[in-house]
Amino acid sequence: MKTVDIQLPLVHSGKVRDIYDAGENCLLMVASDRISAFDVVMNEPVPSKGRVLTAMSTYWFETLADVLPSHLISTDLADFPVEAQIDGVAGRTMLCRCAEMLPIECIVRGYISGSAWKEYVKDGTMHGQQIAAGLRESDKLPEPVFTPSTKAESGHDENISYEQAVALVGNELASQARSASLELYRRASEAALERGIIIADTKFEMGLVDGILVLADEVLTPDSSRFWPADSYQAGSTPPSYDKQPVRDYLSTLDWDKTYPPPALPNEVVAASEQRYVSAYEIITGRDFVDWPQ
Repeated sequence: MKTVDIQLPLVHSGKVRDIYDAGENCLLMVASDRISAFDVVMNEPVPSKGRVLTAMSTYWFETLADVLPSHLISTDLADFPVEAQIDGVAGRTMLCRCAEMLPIECIVRGYISGSAWKEYVKDGTMHGQQIAAGLRESDKLPEPVFTPSTKAESGHDENISYEQAVALVGNELASQARSASLELYRRASEAALERGIIIADTKFEMGLVDGILVLADEVLTPDSSRFWPADSYQAGSTPPSYDKQPVRDYLSTLDWDKTYPPPALPNEVVAASEQRYVSAYEIITGRDFVDWPQ
């Protein structure tokens, strides 16, 4: 499933989500099965991916509501506008309140990996701040750190300091976002670890609804987080992850310049990616994915 034909005004179409105007200051967020790697959308969808992202976000929105409310209203097809009560919508769609989104990504890192590790190797810093010397790739940090970034309209987001975040959103909002992000990460990472998954880092989206800070978009999914199996974690290397790693691994074996058009993905790579997404949902939530609406 790549797209659905909803007869509502299309507000935005991204790499994964299509957003529609649902009226009454509400939006429909439809998570497709599109998958991207190296900022290029592949031609082959990953079955179940959009439903996993929606199911997992819904789980965390509900679980963490006492830390920060969310923009989610409903995932029930019966609550959607009649134009959206069609095949292919159930299970991958959220009816949400419109939010005035913060122009920053609220990233929390509990382990050093990805772009943070690359900066550390180069400069001994993380988001421009000096941190402990002698860390290895994927090492657990002494304590989780709020490391915001910009939101790029195209290309890559840019890592920024907390002071730069304050300049973008103001001291009060930056402080609220940092405190909420750290608590959300703490609660989620402790719960996930009890089920055998390390949340190495994650990205939160936040916005304002009637002046109140809320969680928005997606939360603690394989697309917005690094999930590592705790039983095979070892610092000093890049642990396997519950996401599109099979796609990235396959593409890295090819002589491809990482620009459009993308190469074709073998069926086994697509299937392996689907299995990673579904496993992440089932392990973290303790629920059977077959019970989520189709």
